[in-house]
Amino acid sequence: MLIKPRMKTRLTAEFSPEYLEIIDESESHCGHVGYRAGGETHFRVIMRASSLAGKSRVARHRAVYACIKAELEERIHALALDITT
Repeated sequence: MLIKPRMKTRLTAEFSPEYLEIIDESESHCGHVGYRAGGETHFRVIMRASSLAGKSRVARHRAVYACIKAELEERIHALALDITT
């Protein structure tokens, strides 16, 4: 299964976000370190989740990293996060 749908499934199950957008930005990094043919190496996640209310920015990011740990270890080189409540 592709990385993007797996991330969406995991993030939705873990945080029940009111808004979730996952953007594969891999092609804009062609020729850079970490790029692989076929993409799925550079992502931007925009998520609004009230379930993360009261957590600091660092804690929100750590929670997301923990949730998609398998995908990060498998193929993702760069992950940009815009996570708010």
